[in-house]
Amino acid sequence: MKSFFITFSAVVLGMIVVLVGLPIIVIAMIAGAAHPKVSGDVVLSLDLRQKMTDQSRSSPLDIVTGGQLSTMDVVTTLHRAAADPHVKAVFVRLPEGGMSPAAAEEIRDAFTFMRQANKPVIAHSQGLYPDTMIVASYMLGASASELWMQPRASFQVTGIATSTMFLKRAFDKYGIKAQYEQRAEFKNAVNPYLYDDYTPAHREATLGWMNGVYNDMLSDIAHDRRMDPVKLRATLEAGPYGAEQAAQLKLVDHLGQVQEAEDAALKRGDNAKLMDISDYEKTLRPASTGETIAVINGEGAIMTGKGGGGLNREAQMLSDDVADAFYNAAKDKDVKAIVFRVSSPGGSDTASEQIAEAMKAAKAAGKPVVVSMGEYAASGGYWISAGANAIVANPSTLTGSIGVFGGKIAYGDALSRFGVDMRDISVGSPYSGAYMPTNGFTPEQRAALSGWIDQIYAGFISHVAQGRNLPEATVRGIAKGRVWTGDQALGLHLVDKVGGFYDAVDLAKSLAHIDKNAAIKLENYDTQTGFFGKARQDVSLSLSGFKALSFLGWAMSDPKAQMLMDQAADARLREDGATVLAPPVYAQTQP
Repeated sequence: MKSFFITFSAVVLGMIVVLVGLPIIVIAMIAGAAHPKVSGDVVLSLDLRQKMTDQSRSSPLDIVTGGQLSTMDVVTTLHRAAADPHVKAVFVRLPEGGMSPAAAEEIRDAFTFMRQANKPVIAHSQGLYPDTMIVASYMLGASASELWMQPRASFQVTGIATSTMFLKRAFDKYGIKAQYEQRAEFKNAVNPYLYDDYTPAHREATLGWMNGVYNDMLSDIAHDRRMDPVKLRATLEAGPYGAEQAAQLKLVDHLGQVQEAEDAALKRGDNAKLMDISDYEKTLRPASTGETIAVINGEGAIMTGKGGGGLNREAQMLSDDVADAFYNAAKDKDVKAIVFRVSSPGGSDTASEQIAEAMKAAKAAGKPVVVSMGEYAASGGYWISAGANAIVANPSTLTGSIGVFGGKIAYGDALSRFGVDMRDISVGSPYSGAYMPTNGFTPEQRAALSGWIDQIYAGFISHVAQGRNLPEATVRGIAKGRVWTGDQALGLHLVDKVGGFYDAVDLAKSLAHIDKNAAIKLENYDTQTGFFGKARQDVSLSLSGFKALSFLGWAMSDPKAQMLMDQAADARLREDGATVLAPPVYAQTQP
């Protein structure tokens, strides 16, 4: 009877997917094809309190969820809006917590572009509260034409702080063994497993990028608020303040409720109406004149495979998709240059190499490639960037991390304390069982792992040296897995220019010998699978899952089946992520 109900449920759910899901997809396509028009004066509304990605990610469910705003959506839309006579101003809601410093810098550039077109930016804050990167939120608000704050709100912008949870003593207590090879001392992603405090190198690297970001933020604030940098720093660090005191100290311009700030923005037009920036974006049509520059997007962990997009909203840079985009752009006779937007903390070394080789092919086809770095382009994210003709990074982009680690966490002893005994069986060489989580590495396995890590690290060094035209000895000196900010990377010749996306576009125009004042067409070479193709994959996977429900009657009552399911889930984690217990060698997935 249990099997009957499970099978019946699977059939019903499958029918729901086909009869409800597919019509939603069709409606989404119809809605996406519509191009509403702007009439009369409008003030664009930008709410930065929502979670944002670096790049756009489409999904068939966008018609229901409204989609997710991205930094590049904001930047490109504001650049188009600057030339639209209907758009009179921008009204911004600031987050109460922190935001990505690089994203804040990118949007700040767009605010400046709007203001240069005589279109004011009115920002409102309901409070700035302690958070790791609250200074970035304030920096962006400070770049507005007017910064409003709600009366009696909190102004707590006093610095940058972060914390790391170290697990070494807990691992020791419960018999868990973390064994990793790191190249080199600054490759600290797995340090929380290996130590109970910051190592000197870990502390030095972390404070290095934190001070770099903090100084960049303060410099921008001082410039935009027309304040002495030394006095500004002293004033901020003497906080926290209430909104009224912040206004007296000239840290904000006006006190008022959200509606008052909104009314102030609407007064910039004639009977102007508020229009969400996402709705305004839908009114824009692609440019129809000028030379074509291809834009290839890459965001998230770098992994082998294909099929990004669809119902999966998690950002992933799948190597087949990105490589295909490069090959397609290389073959397109209309494409004169390529801008590769990268926002990735790293991932698989083999996937990174696949993308790097596709970039090399595009360059060989006469298409100069300029990388525009987003929030981060570290480790594998730098691997795929190093071979470009030029690299542009935001001042606070986290990049570099030229290094590699590999290893595993062994928890056989820990489980045995609870009566769970793991036993391994293998055939072939002794190394075939090296990544089993039962026991730690044998000395021979550890030596083999160390040699493998050395080879990958040496290849990484060589790749960067060739791509950046630097001596290998120089690269070794600045590598070691250390993270740098974009500003710091410029001084080390790891990037060519500090700036945002449109600075990368201008550099691409120059390399392609396009007049700097000439109009261009930015054509997105989508790295997501086609709309119906990916939707079909998602539906197919869902139906496969429904069939599997009939298996649950056995699985729920058989301990062996439960164990197999757990092992399958663990295998899938190893396949999909760079932070798995016993992974293959991955470039660092977080700085």
